[in-house]
Amino acid sequence: MQPITVKLLHWYDSHHRILPWRISPRDRLAGVVADPYRVWLSEIMLQQTTVEAVKPYFRAFTEKWPTVTHLASASQDDVLRAWAGLGYYSRARNLKKCADIVCAEFGGRFPIDVAGLKSLPGIGDYTAAAIASIAFDLPTAVVDGNVERVITRLYALATPMPFAKPEIRLRMQAITPDERPGDFAQAMMDLGATICTPRRPACVICPLNDNCEALRTTDPEFFPVKAPKKEKPVRVGAAFVAASTDGEVFLRSRIETGLLGGMAEVPTTGWTARLDGDTDVDAAPFPANWISAGSITHVFTHFELRLAIYRAGEVQKDIAADGWWVKVEKLTGEALPTVMKKAIAAAIPDAFAKRRKEE
Repeated sequence: MQPITVKLLHWYDSHHRILPWRISPRDRLAGVVADPYRVWLSEIMLQQTTVEAVKPYFRAFTEKWPTVTHLASASQDDVLRAWAGLGYYSRARNLKKCADIVCAEFGGRFPIDVAGLKSLPGIGDYTAAAIASIAFDLPTAVVDGNVERVITRLYALATPMPFAKPEIRLRMQAITPDERPGDFAQAMMDLGATICTPRRPACVICPLNDNCEALRTTDPEFFPVKAPKKEKPVRVGAAFVAASTDGEVFLRSRIETGLLGGMAEVPTTGWTARLDGDTDVDAAPFPANWISAGSITHVFTHFELRLAIYRAGEVQKDIAADGWWVKVEKLTGEALPTVMKKAIAAAIPDAFAKRRKEE
């Protein structure tokens, strides 16, 4: 093994993070094998999401669906409900599709090679490498945002992101060992998450400070070098929150494809990442006494959305079609994305405040 690799594994053995999906180095030495299902599930959840946010979702998922077979037997609606709040909902739809394929075509076992893993829905280069390395001990370079930061600092890579990605992958592959590649990958992630942080890295206690070219020659915070960011476009639309005479809220399902596909929503106008929707009350889904309830802003990955909110009370249920009515206290059981929760909260804040108090 290279000196960097040896140092980092030694550090990881004593300082690894304890995570609900992880096998500790001691358990690995005792012969405990990582469960590919748990590795896959955690990696899908961790895409674009913090570790602390994922922990309760991971525990809930594995309690409800302890194996990939259990997950394959679940309905997509149930999976979306359990996912609600994690965001990037295409991940949840692909999670269900992937579980179905693993059970139907692979006998409930994940492929053990990178190419086979990448053939599954929702699994790209990074996730395939992570599963192959952590679950199957294949010496494959695993590169996430933490690893990119560590590598660019170790070698003082001046190429701006994302153009530096191919070189980062090559550098990571060069130091990935044949023995314990999964532990090494997780050690690199832990180093980036706990010591080699974006701001104020703790270089004094870093196990690789003697090897870090950025620390030797300049300031590690300069790395990774980033290309200038483009401003996010702003899209507008309207959302309509209707309450029935008995205090239920009208919901409907979004189409299966596209942004927030298959999720629950209050009726909205036809905004997309590329197009504005109508913002006027005349675009309401059905006749009612609609009044303005202000507006909300929600930031997606590629654009910012500003929704005008309208509310109507005492609505007769038979006037609304293609949806369903839900009591406010039951809304947490629906597959509502965060933007829709914001819209409802803007329209009926007292009801949500009462629900939070009761919970």
